Amino acid sequence: MDPFVTSRRSAIAPFYVMEVMRASAKREAAGHEVLHLEVGQPSTPAPATVLARAHDALDNDRLGYTEALGLPALRSAISQWYQTSNEISVPLDQIVVTTGASGSSVLSFLALWDPGERVGVLEPGYPCYRNDLETFGIEVVPIPVGPDTSYRPTRAILDQAGPMSGLVLASPSNPTGTVLSEEDLAMVADWAATNGVALVVDEIYHGITYDKPASSILKVLHNSNGAVTPGRRPPVLVFNSFSKYFSMTGWRLGWIVAPKELMTPLERLAQNLTIAPPTLSQLGGVAAFDGVEECEANVHQYRENRAIVLDGLGAAGMTELAPPDGAFYVWCDISHLLSSSLPTSQELCAHWFNELGIAVTPGVDFDRQRGDRFVRFSYAGSPSTMTEAMARLQDWTRRHGSGQI
Repeated sequence: MDPFVTSRRSAIAPFYVMEVMRASAKREAAGHEVLHLEVGQPSTPAPATVLARAHDALDNDRLGYTEALGLPALRSAISQWYQTSNEISVPLDQIVVTTGASGSSVLSFLALWDPGERVGVLEPGYPCYRNDLETFGIEVVPIPVGPDTSYRPTRAILDQAGPMSGLVLASPSNPTGTVLSEEDLAMVADWAATNGVALVVDEIYHGITYDKPASSILKVLHNSNGAVTPGRRPPVLVFNSFSKYFSMTGWRLGWIVAPKELMTPLERLAQNLTIAPPTLSQLGGVAAFDGVEECEANVHQYRENRAIVLDGLGAAGMTELAPPDGAFYVWCDISHLLSSSLPTSQELCAHWFNELGIAVTPGVDFDRQRGDRFVRFSYAGSPSTMTEAMARLQDWTRRHGSGQI
């Protein structure tokens, strides 16, 4: 037997944004400039409170294992955060600390669904939901949403997907920036309860919104006022993360809020798959909630970046955009820029990368069916990066329109 034969699971689809990051690192190592609009990674560091606590821990803490569910002090701080941010009570014994929201996905999907079950995923949407589910042998049901509903699911759209065991969605969304209203979330919860569907709701971009705060589905269920049929509330797991609002991507720290009935399965899975999240990161996470002033300053920068990118794309003739109400992305239809020499978003992104030094992510990462005519711009970087990238794109589209490309 060939010792290098791999499992079917190892044929998981790539996460293309990471491949763009790898190409960017290679280009930079060769001495060439890259303007980073490809990855959803804040350019700002973790709050000073986090860094100070981590330095102290390195000097004075043994940094051994914690319990699999995470440090009680961190779980308590997360519980208090829900009280502060959403005015709801989330008991400590319903919180699981994880190795980032990626770890939340793995634990939750394994705890909820068996191979062969059907689970819906909105498209466009974060590709790792789909890729992880497929790796676990779960049938992924793509649920397309588009500009006609402002990239929001409706009851009719959900009904068209047929019978399912689960549904995964995000608010704010990656890549569209769509924020689901309390009415949207209540509709989805009622639909899920009516159809016996378990919900997984990704809230990792909470805190990064531009008109009004995003509501947690936990708050919606708590204050539904009849919008969700009493006695028929669905099983709901919620993800969040320290990566985005708290600028802690590399710390790999997130959490799940889960029904009490799932806490033992989640704990056993965590014990076996990761033992425990990184202790240094957890100690820093406790201090993150004292760094909100810095985090709000970061959101102000994203708001500035958003204006630069929206104005710049408009001046470049790219006006078919999803409404970026939250997160730090613009989902853009670039089909009018495609040609026989640049037939898909993959080729267009490669062309921009090689000619302009601008790294953006082709839409096929987020939508297998329609993504070849979309790109995702991330504006998580600095205002100067956004300004220069938009100037280069405007120059390129002028030349493109005059046949000079």
